[in-house]
Amino acid sequence: MSQDNEGADMMRRFQLLTAAGLLAATGTLGGCVSFGGAEPPPSLLSLSPDQKVSAGTTQTGPQTGSLVIALPAAPQKLNTVRVPVQTSGTGIAYLKDAVWVDKPARLFQDLLSETIAARNGRLVLTATEAGGLAETYITGELVNFGLDGPSLTVTVTYDAVKMTEDKPVAKKRFEASETVFAAEPGAVGEGLNKAANKVAVDVAEWVG
Repeated sequence: MSQDNEGADMMRRFQLLTAAGLLAATGTLGGCVSFGGAEPPPSLLSLSPDQKVSAGTTQTGPQTGSLVIALPAAPQKLNTVRVPVQTSGTGIAYLKDAVWVDKPARLFQDLLSETIAARNGRLVLTATEAGGLAETYITGELVNFGLDGPSLTVTVTYDAVKMTEDKPVAKKRFEASETVFAAEPGAVGEGLNKAANKVAVDVAEWVG
């Protein structure tokens, strides 16, 4: 075989190997990423605290005086990034094209932590940062975080539990509602953000 033919043969082999490698990589990617045959939502919903800790603010204090906001428990209807809609006394659907950036319990935990830190000037730590030495722990359940379809009303309900060293355990229900103009992602997301901020402020006043 001449050097020219040998070189052409090696080039064909290289091209075949490259093509096979690309097909294998594509197959691997397809196994990791599922497009589901549906269009992605035009945007994702999130919560934005009305009161925020200013950039550069330093909050100091002993671990024993800190506050921990635990991740709230949530019913199965909220264990998703979708927005539940109460369609009847027993019927629940999910709002079309409305998707949170994270599950509601996590978003509400972050909102509550930021609001209390900004409004009360409290040193708010994670459970890991506190190392079991925090003075106060706030836990509870996010009971409602969705839309009532017939009334076009969004409601946020949070059952808070406050555990402070050397004090009785206290539990209190907080709730806020907002009427929205349409069962659409933007309107519902804005309404839930307003209601969540109202609840966060009420909890901050209760926590002190």
